Amino acid sequence: MNAQLLSYSIWVPIVGGLLVLAVGDRRAQLARWLALLVSLLAFAITIPLYTGFDTHTAAMQFSERVAWIPSLNIYYHLGVDGISLWFVLLTSFLTVLVVISSWRNVQTRVAQFMAAFLIMEGMMIGVFCALDAILFYVFWEAMLIPMFLIIGVWGGPRRVYATIKFFLYTFLGSVLMLVALLYLYFHSDHSFDLLVYQHTPLGMTAQILIFIAFFVAFAVKIPMWPVHTWLPDAHVEAPTAGSVVLAAIMLKMGAYGFLRLSLPIVPDASHKLAWLMILLSLIAIIYVALVAIVQEDMKKLVAYSSIAHMGFVTLGFFVFDSVAIEGSIIQMLSHGFISAAMFLCIGVLYDRMHTRNIRAYGGVANVMPIFAALMMLFAMGNVGLPGTSGFVGEFMVVLGTYQMHPWAAILAATGLITGASYTLWLFKRAIFGGIVHPEVAALKDLDLREILVLGTLAAFTLLLGVWPAPFLDIVHSSVQHLVAQIAVSKIPA
Repeated sequence: MNAQLLSYSIWVPIVGGLLVLAVGDRRAQLARWLALLVSLLAFAITIPLYTGFDTHTAAMQFSERVAWIPSLNIYYHLGVDGISLWFVLLTSFLTVLVVISSWRNVQTRVAQFMAAFLIMEGMMIGVFCALDAILFYVFWEAMLIPMFLIIGVWGGPRRVYATIKFFLYTFLGSVLMLVALLYLYFHSDHSFDLLVYQHTPLGMTAQILIFIAFFVAFAVKIPMWPVHTWLPDAHVEAPTAGSVVLAAIMLKMGAYGFLRLSLPIVPDASHKLAWLMILLSLIAIIYVALVAIVQEDMKKLVAYSSIAHMGFVTLGFFVFDSVAIEGSIIQMLSHGFISAAMFLCIGVLYDRMHTRNIRAYGGVANVMPIFAALMMLFAMGNVGLPGTSGFVGEFMVVLGTYQMHPWAAILAATGLITGASYTLWLFKRAIFGGIVHPEVAALKDLDLREILVLGTLAAFTLLLGVWPAPFLDIVHSSVQHLVAQIAVSKIPA
């Protein structure tokens, strides 16, 4: 069983999704229960990855390698290390919450909706586990299809525009990544093994071109400024569950690509172009946060805040400090919990009022005290308050950055101030104050299902905030190994 854990993690939700699809919409309630059962089973399968993980080695664990297309040297090759393990667990964990949160608010084509999320879960876990370049690329592209359908079928009024923009941006960026992978194939004795690429000598010009190709694919996915404009549109039009997966997991794939491909495969180019990555990260942290402040749509505000928070992630990567890189990974996990919770909170209000305009609210705390308390916790996490998960990652990134580039750390720290500005401004206008609109006076507080979903995310937001050691223990050896790799030039003598 242990030998095939990763395959089960990938294929159980995909096959389960196909079974849910076969149930059909005439038996919507059965489709819901089957989707919940499959998501719980998929999550249960990933737990032994954590309990059986050896924290003292940077080597790939739970590896599987089977010939797929032998004539082209393509393998079904899977494995996880301390960097990828947490994202496998995050994906399976959040899928359970997504199924529960969508129990009532999706009434049309229920089976197809649940199936899309389960199939997408398997594809996303595949990205985090794939160690063969072609397998990685297949999973990377395939996961776009379920999200395309989720936004396009169950999205808002401008869903067609948002889906086409989302698909074109992410797909076109990925084409350059494929070109770079093919180049590496011909310069590594015809291998598609990502671990082999990490030891393949490359000249500086080749490294820079490969870095740019990877950058386009990963920067769009994160997204980094200036290729970020698809994200607010996609978030605004996506159903709540779609926004949760998009922000909490999909954005992390771009950042994961930098860790798995860019930094270890082209370390010299990464050093040479680090100034550009730091600059773009600081623009995301400062400028995009200012854009968030002026938003009137709650979803759009949180979407822009996601871009700003991911700026801390890429900043931490490219100062080449182990503390900063570990902080970036923790920030990715934290953002997974907090962004999911923020979008779910907005979904709770939207389900009751059918508007996301901040001006339509005010005084929500008077009629929804449990909701207000939980949203306050997530808002504080979004701000980076000590004791919440949002503080740990950002503090480590700023600390590690200060050791290498003090000026960049000081500028990044201003992002904590702007982050507090837009988050507290949103919370004050929507939740505090007196009740102005009669619709708000009629709101009902959270039911047990909503308390279960948001309460679970609140628990992990606090756990990671007050006790980050178990999370850091997993990533430490892999990050130390990565930093050692980046320090060694691959330019042929």
